[in-house]
Amino acid sequence: MNMIQSELLKYKGTFTRKLILLAPLLFVINALLQKLFMPVDYSRSWQLLIALVYNWWPVIFVPLGIALLAALGASQEKKAGNYRYLRAMNISPARIWSGKVIVMALHTLVAAFFLMVATVISGFISADGPVPWLKIFTGGLVIWVASLAIIPIQLWVASWKGTFYSMTAGFAGMIAGVLAAPKSCWVYVPWSWPTRLMCPIIGVHPNGILLEATDPLRDASSIPAGITLSILSGILITAITAIWFDRKEVKS
Repeated sequence: MNMIQSELLKYKGTFTRKLILLAPLLFVINALLQKLFMPVDYSRSWQLLIALVYNWWPVIFVPLGIALLAALGASQEKKAGNYRYLRAMNISPARIWSGKVIVMALHTLVAAFFLMVATVISGFISADGPVPWLKIFTGGLVIWVASLAIIPIQLWVASWKGTFYSMTAGFAGMIAGVLAAPKSCWVYVPWSWPTRLMCPIIGVHPNGILLEATDPLRDASSIPAGITLSILSGILITAITAIWFDRKEVKS
């Protein structure tokens, strides 16, 4: 807990905190504008709003947003001394690394919460009918859990190679995730997991087209499988990258 509190203090007053709030608002504003400029007689349903927001969020923010968060975190550490204090204090580098992964996960959870709240607020303004509370909050939480394995990967790339490579990996992950999500190989591409799990929840194809009721992508069995895969992979990748970080700092 001390390591987590220490990591949280590092982000106080930084752009990272603003990004967590601004990213969800940008996606919802985009969806809101699309709805407001549609013809008056066009159906203004909650389904359309959720389809717009919850399809673009895992496709764009998850890969690029996490890549940017990782790059900002790694850059901040370099400016603060590039972990030199580890060699002056009896602190386990692996524990520091795990703390950074956990704090990034907490930040993405807060972003997911803001996304859910912003979606509800924009729906009150532009959508008709009862609020689909379960779909909104289930979708937001599932996206967050499904993205956990990406965090240590992006943090490792950012710490190893820097901002450019972190953003490049995020962009490549975005493309690979969209391409793999509707295919059977989605289980091998962590960036596809949030997008793939949204298919049965919001009924939208990764390309943005509404799914037919009989479409195989609506199979909800992918949800528990994807969640389990993300949690286990996240723990494993965090452990592996923590070992790398520990050895890296020892050699420094």
